[in-house]
Parts: sequence; C-alpha cells; structure tokens
Amino acid sequence: MSLTILGLSGALGHDASAAIIVDGKIVAAAEEERFLRDKHAKNKFPLEAARYCMREAGVRPDQVDIVAFPYGEIPLSTQARWHYAKRHWYAPDRALDALFNGNRRFRRNRDKSLALMQELGITNAKFVPVEHHLAHASSAYHLSGFKEKTAIVGIDGKGEYATTFFGYGENGKIHKIKEFYDPDSLGGMYGAITEYLGFEMLDGEFKVMGMAPYGDPNRYDLSRLVEFDGNDLKINTKLVNVVGLRRYKEKGKGYYFTPELVEWLGPKREGDEIDDPYIHYAAAVQQLLEDVALKMIDHYLGDIIRETGRIAMAGGVALNVKLNQRIIAMPHVKELFVQPASGDNGTSLGAASYVAAEMGEPLEPMRHAYLGPSFTTEECIAACEAHPAKPIFTRIENAPKKGAELLADGNPLAWFQGRMEFGPRALGCRSILGDPSHPGVADRINAQIKYRERWRPFCPSMLDRVAADILQTEHPAPYMTFTFDVADHWKSRIPEVVHEDGTARAQIVNRDTNPRYYALIEELERLRNVPVVLNTSLNRRGEPMICSPTDALNMFYGCDLEYLIMEDVLVTKA
Repeated sequence: MSLTILGLSGALGHDASAAIIVDGKIVAAAEEERFLRDKHAKNKFPLEAARYCMREAGVRPDQVDIVAFPYGEIPLSTQARWHYAKRHWYAPDRALDALFNGNRRFRRNRDKSLALMQELGITNAKFVPVEHHLAHASSAYHLSGFKEKTAIVGIDGKGEYATTFFGYGENGKIHKIKEFYDPDSLGGMYGAITEYLGFEMLDGEFKVMGMAPYGDPNRYDLSRLVEFDGNDLKINTKLVNVVGLRRYKEKGKGYYFTPELVEWLGPKREGDEIDDPYIHYAAAVQQLLEDVALKMIDHYLGDIIRETGRIAMAGGVALNVKLNQRIIAMPHVKELFVQPASGDNGTSLGAASYVAAEMGEPLEPMRHAYLGPSFTTEECIAACEAHPAKPIFTRIENAPKKGAELLADGNPLAWFQGRMEFGPRALGCRSILGDPSHPGVADRINAQIKYRERWRPFCPSMLDRVAADILQTEHPAPYMTFTFDVADHWKSRIPEVVHEDGTARAQIVNRDTNPRYYALIEELERLRNVPVVLNTSLNRRGEPMICSPTDALNMFYGCDLEYLIMEDVLVTKA
C-alpha cells in the first residue's frame, strides 16, 4: 500500500510552503512566494506550491492520504497558555485570550487548511495537525540520516506558544525534554533588535549577522535583554519582544521593542550604511544569542552530546550560521545537521515527515535541497521567444564550459539549471555566480544586480575534494548553514568570499547531487586554478528567488546583468 503525505504550512502568516512525501521519500517541496513572486507570501496559504508538489509526484488530489499541518491544538492543562498569560499581564486582552480562547488561531488555520484542501480537490485525505516545534524537530531529526541517539534543538520566534524546544530522537521517535514559551524567545529578542537596527523581522536577521563582525561585541553590554539562570529563560519584556501598548511606535507602525530601549540605546537606525554605535549593537546581540544558546544546549542536551556527538537543529535561529559554527566547535560534537529550510517554510516538510514516522514509515534521509520545479531547454527557449524584451539567445553545446569562460573573464553570471532549491539559500540551481579570485566582482554584483548593502558577505561554493583544505575541517556542509574559518593560504586566492572576520558561509558541492554545477566549478578551476565560485541567490533585493524561465528573464532585463544561462540557452544583452 502506497502512502502519500502532503505537508502544508502557512499558519503563522508568512513563508507558506508545501511538501510531499511518498512512501518515505521526499518527492517535492517549494515555497509559495516563488510562484506568487511575493517575498514571504505574507498571509497566504500554499495553493500553487501544493499544486506543484502533487504534479511533480504524479499524484492526483484524490490519491493524497494525509494532509499534515504544522500547527497544533494546545490544551489548557499544559503550561504553555498559563505561562503566556502570566507573562503578558501588561496586556490583559492577550492574557485572557490565551486562557479562555487559546486555540482560536488553531481553529482559524484548520478551517483555512480544510478550505484549501477543498480548492485543491483533496477529498479522501485525513487532516492531521502537528505541533509547530515537533514539525521543526522532525524536519531536522528524521531527515538527518543519523542512526544514533540524537540531540534535537529547535529555536525560533514562536510557534503556537512554544519558542524553544530541547529534546532527543531515538529509534525514530522524538522525545521532549524542555520547552520555553512566548514571550521568552531568543528568536524574538534577536528579531526585536533586528527591527531596532532598521531591518525587517524575518528578513533582516541575516543582515544583523553580517553586520556583527564589523563591531566590537564588548563595547556595549546588552545582557539585560535576556537571562538564563541554568533553569529558566527570561526575556526582558520591558525592552524587547513586546505587544500592545508597550511597543515603540513610529509613523503609525508598532515595533517589537519599547521606547525604553530607544532611551537606553539611542534612536532606531535608518539607512543602509554601517556606522557607530549600531555595528557594536549588532556584534553584542550576536554574541549574546550565541552565549545563551550554547549555555542552554549544554545544560539540556550535554549528556546526549557527550554520548553520541550528534545534533539535529531547525527553527529560524538555526539559520544563524555563526551560532552553528560555535555549536560544531563544542567539545564532543561530531556532527550537526541543520535543516536547510529551517524557518517556517520547512515546517510543511517537517509535519509530513513527523506523520510518516508516527505511522512507522521508514524515511529516507534528505540528500539535497533540489526539490522545486525544473524546466527543459525547450521551455527556456519558448520563454525567450514569448518575452516582450525580445531576448538575444543561442543554444549552447556545453553550458558548464561556457559559464566558466564567462566567469573567468570577470563577468557575473545568472545560472538557472535543474530543480529550484527549497529553503532560503541558492545552492547552484538558481544562482548569480562570480569568480571569487577577481577583485571587485562582489561589489559589481552588489551595485549592478543585487542592490543590497555593500557590507553583506557573499558565499563560496566549492568542490568537495578541496573543502577540507580551504575550511580546515571535514564537517559536511552541503547547505550553506555554517560558517568556517578560511585557511590563511586561501584568503588571498578567494578574497571575494571571505568575510570581515576571516570566515566563509560555504557550500560544499558534490558531483552526485549537482553534476552540472560541479562541472562548471571544475571548468573554472581549469581556467583560473580556483575550485570555488562566488554564489548568491538569483533575485533582486526584496524579491523571492527566481522560479521559472520567465521570472529569470524579467529579472535579467530589470538589472545590469549581461549574461544568463538557462539550461542550454545563453541569453546576452546587445
């Protein structure tokens, strides 16, 4: 008997996605934003993503057995709602709502999901809700491939009420050890400071992380924002992660920090430059997050880590690559698996994998993140012929060779190949590439194409056979979820992908999972003696990653890129 499970996420009003698992194998997963061309797809449910997943799996709507949804019902008999009410006493409407109507969001989401199932024509499936943090935990543990007892870490803004999850996985089962509840959230604290530093929550956390190495973490002491006494985590809600009347307001918009924070640290940052004192605040909040998270991981999971050395991690904070570098460096840690779609986009996959595991279905580990749509060369040619900009295009014999030649001449290149990545990182299928040994190529990509803050780092994709020499470690890194210290003898060879602090957020490429990308990097190595490319996502600032050939052409003609290779088609500008 075949078992088809469709995971749908979108409960938290952002990053809706769909994923499909058939007989324990991940067949497809994609974010709704990519189809709608609307970053984070706010307040949308994953209609187009679900249609794509079923199409890719060759499954009719009436053949879906289960729809898994990563948002559960939280009973009053648990601590979660009482904790929320107690900590939100300053906003009595919220506190009372948690006690007397604490599952209204669950009911609203369930009704929206059932309506979506109807719209998709899914008539025979059972609807199964999964607690948000269990979905995160499953997306990491069940798909990690770890066979031993595994420590599980889930840290994000919040799910239903929980913000932080510590547990372990053994023999395919997930066991909770400890949860913390809103507003006591490391992700919420970091998000509030992200807003204070002038960025958008859910999007700007990477920017804070990129800004941090320019500052001195010891210049300002931000420790009063959060307290972990070895047992209890407490966020200072006189300053951050606040609701209602406590919020700082500006031009009619309320923020997750208070006027007291502004009194303490000075006015909220504006603009794109990195300047005093804000770079030091970024450095200090990054260090605070790392120190508290490491202390908590050691406290709750230290015994398990000492026993097997395996950790699986998900939740928005798991995308904090600096924190992850420090987790890998903890004594006794052998391997850390971070789900590449660690944010709420990954919970559709996590809900589906959780239900599969609960039903005793053996799950195949996640081998790559190439789970989105692909397009043939013929479809790319048809998109060129139909495009109003009348693209100049030619069919090419050897795309990796041609691409490497363009890179070797110092050109940025849009590279559109194979199946779109699931998760926020371009991993060589929807990428803008550069030769990292060409000084100034990063600035050129920034100025002409990405229009993003010039201080943000670009990442390297490197061949697996040189990774240990460049990164000084054998630790797997297929998904750009970790930073590593770059070896001194490489820093001058690939200056465009080494950040201010001497680290790089690397992707190690292997031939099995992405043969074309591997061939391109090998070809560049032959031409320039550099087995590394600079890789950033194929999109402009504020837009989601490109999905289709038409999206790629729209972007190409909306920026100063000169070369685009889509499958076996080279598009150039006159």
